[in-house]
Amino acid sequence: MPTTAPTPKAVLHQRFGAKARYTVEEVREAVGGCPGLAPQTRSVYRCALELPGLSVATPGTFVRKKDAEQAAAQIALDKLGIQPTANIPTTPEEAWDELIARISGFFIDESFLSSTHPLVGHLSVTLRRTGDLIGRLPLSAIAACDVKVNTLCKVIDSKAEFDPLLVLSLMYNAAKQSPGVSVNDSNFWIQSQKPYSPEAVDLALKRWSCTSDPVEVEVILVPHMLEDELKIVRVNLQDNEHYMSYVAEKLTVSDSSHVLVSRTIGKASSEIRLYFAAPSVHFVSDISKNVLACHGDGDINCQVNKRASYISGQTIYGDALLANIGYTRRDSELHTEDVNLCTYYRILLGKLPDGNCKMSRDAILAAQLPSAYSRFSWKGLSPRDLLCSFCRNQRLSEPLFAVSRVSCDMLTSAVSSEERGAPAKSVENQYTNDVRIDKETPDIFKCVVKICSRKQEILLEYSAADTWSKESDAIQNSALKVLIWFDNYFKQLNTKTDELYLSKCNDGFKIHPKKFLQEFAMCLSVYGNTGCNDSGMCSSVGPFTVDTPKKQLESTANLTHIEGPDSGVFPSHGSLTCISYTASLVMKDKEKIYLLESHNEFEFEIGTGAVSNQLESCVTQLSVNQAACFITELPPRDLILAAASEFSHELSNVSRESCSLEFSVKVLQVTEPLEDRMEKALFSPPLSKQRVEFAVQHINELHATTLVDFGCGSGSLLDSLLEHPTTLEKLVGVDISRKGLTRAAKSLHQKLSKKSLVQTTVPTAVLYYGSITDFDSRLYGFDIGTCLEVIEHMEEDQASLFGNVVLSSFRPAVLIVSTPNYEYNPILQRSAMPSKDDEADENAGPCKFRNHDHKFEWTRAQFQCWATDLAVKHNYSVEFRGVGGSGDEPGYASQIAVFRRTARDTEEMCLNKDPGQPYELLWEWPNASIPV
Repeated sequence: MPTTAPTPKAVLHQRFGAKARYTVEEVREAVGGCPGLAPQTRSVYRCALELPGLSVATPGTFVRKKDAEQAAAQIALDKLGIQPTANIPTTPEEAWDELIARISGFFIDESFLSSTHPLVGHLSVTLRRTGDLIGRLPLSAIAACDVKVNTLCKVIDSKAEFDPLLVLSLMYNAAKQSPGVSVNDSNFWIQSQKPYSPEAVDLALKRWSCTSDPVEVEVILVPHMLEDELKIVRVNLQDNEHYMSYVAEKLTVSDSSHVLVSRTIGKASSEIRLYFAAPSVHFVSDISKNVLACHGDGDINCQVNKRASYISGQTIYGDALLANIGYTRRDSELHTEDVNLCTYYRILLGKLPDGNCKMSRDAILAAQLPSAYSRFSWKGLSPRDLLCSFCRNQRLSEPLFAVSRVSCDMLTSAVSSEERGAPAKSVENQYTNDVRIDKETPDIFKCVVKICSRKQEILLEYSAADTWSKESDAIQNSALKVLIWFDNYFKQLNTKTDELYLSKCNDGFKIHPKKFLQEFAMCLSVYGNTGCNDSGMCSSVGPFTVDTPKKQLESTANLTHIEGPDSGVFPSHGSLTCISYTASLVMKDKEKIYLLESHNEFEFEIGTGAVSNQLESCVTQLSVNQAACFITELPPRDLILAAASEFSHELSNVSRESCSLEFSVKVLQVTEPLEDRMEKALFSPPLSKQRVEFAVQHINELHATTLVDFGCGSGSLLDSLLEHPTTLEKLVGVDISRKGLTRAAKSLHQKLSKKSLVQTTVPTAVLYYGSITDFDSRLYGFDIGTCLEVIEHMEEDQASLFGNVVLSSFRPAVLIVSTPNYEYNPILQRSAMPSKDDEADENAGPCKFRNHDHKFEWTRAQFQCWATDLAVKHNYSVEFRGVGGSGDEPGYASQIAVFRRTARDTEEMCLNKDPGQPYELLWEWPNASIPV
């Protein structure tokens, strides 16, 4: 069995525990910038480490905190002369011999009593007894304290990793062969055959102090029957008795030797474990035979505690106690801490695909797993770290990432964006923790992810269709796709379904159903306990689409108690928004309000699904410094209890019908989307203003009186046009987003109201809710139509459909369409600041799209081909212009097509167009009020 040497931090933790103190300092480091931009910096880290008698510091800096800590730990190991090794036997026979020797060493070597090993804490309590009870321990205490004993048991029998009863069996039989050790034939006690010397006992008692005062500890009883509720149990520790005796009393077993202990659950520094009664079995000492055999006709499988087994990753029998009690290297006395329902549900949440995302942001009720990844706006643990954590919590192998290099020469010869994403030749490099790829030539990358069992059996494979200019981007985006697949799968487990269709290959995923269902059997049985029996539930793996990077966010929040003036600065799609909020559970009678969650500063990107739909809806209706409240539907009970902290027990008995969840939100700051920030840094005036000026020029040249903006969004173009002298008499905007139109209406209403006070003639304005690929006769034959930076947010076939509909049905005299020039992206890419976790890469391949919401970005040749075909088809002429840059290679930053209806076609225009009017009138000036 292959073994891996522990990390430097892990080695120091084993030796020094909490006495190893790391201090990480964040510093700003200059990075290369772009001419015309302000000097740019990034965050890097250095680390100082304090050990008893030794202090070290890293000489250089690191882009990741954990790398700085590991480097400091390695320096300390070098100075101390400690060489970490994976000194574990490779055969069951060798492991058996070492297990016998290790158990014997705990009791015959008196110097062990002066060590900081947690087992000495257990022994110190028993050394205060008298008579035959002196030094007598339950065997399971050794399994709870010693990592190496558990590792040796796994080498002897791999199933021991998942079965504490099997570990007890192996230890029992090894102890019977250990010299100097006495084992009880009828119970699972172990003690030294010879009494300890007074000097050794004194050393142990000085190191481990006793508990003089009674201590009451809260633990959770996890019944083995799924339909039974969890219960809070109080364990009283007193009289300096071994704490496992009191645990045995709560489990109603004869003595603590019959109590089994799981491995630690949750954080590595935690002592949270499951305690349960050993089933009635007898053990066979020959390791070549079956180790376990049941007494009588009892079947231990029928008593498996599925909930407890799921959260621990081990087989737990009967009722179990979840407790945070034990001895550690860090403490000199028994460690105790209450475990409440909140603790349990947070452990459960950590096993879900989106759970660690929520908890890493400390926003269980507000945060969600985002549907898109950006190095510049991602918050919390990275997708890769989240996927690794999910796999560890599910007791799977670390995910495998295979990076493929795709030749840039092959990609740049492609004509369409689909061809641009298809690899020609690739070289795969598989790894789990490090990437080693030669970068002699600029390349772009793809990534394949494999999820495997502990036995390295493949459960799921994902092959990304997209390509990325950075290895890290390929890995992070692919990891996020896999997380989203698992998240969709878990969310459907509670749905009662007689038969789920199994798609073995879907959306780039290849599922190995038999192995997958075997590996997740315990998880599926727990989450499937909502009306379906185990056999009928989760009989297959359903086909979940993960090609939905933009979540539906039209669940409007109905705001109340709106406070603060309208600043005019609203969050928009792609903007980085900072809010403060509280989430409270409010009783219907208002008698009690439970504060569940709060943040003074919480930052997320609009449009990525990083928060709940209604929270984002609320935020996008507010301007900076405005605050409001809204009531939302209750989340699942598990989430409420995970967020409830000290209220968890009280809220566990509250009926969902008697309460509601209320958010109070304030918008603190809005940072423009990265694309806008880059454009403003490079261009003066910014590209958005240059596009407006371009439109104004054509409006005045044409003496246009009517204009329709297709895909008007929040009305930025319409709003800007009111600031310029034009011949326009009527402005119309169309968009598919009600939130965007609502913001547009507020802005236009405010500006038109001011203009009407000083001007006699003010343009009329209308906003319609509808799709720009649908024709509405009210917008037929306008003087000018605009569609600025819109089509790239549509799928390519929808962009072509829009072009055909607008030129064949709407028939404006002039149509102006702008879209990003993909060939200009490398210039913008060099202006972007590297993220904290990524070095600037001079050999990086072609830049990715300017915005993660873009479905495509065209080269000049692609855009001109699209526009020319439309013009010829619908009797329009077309000329190509642009803004941003000089127009020399690689062209303008924003490329523009100006379509003009031909004179001959103007005479032949048919006035009897389809009178259909599918658009919904949302707002009109001066006849309507502002929509809410």
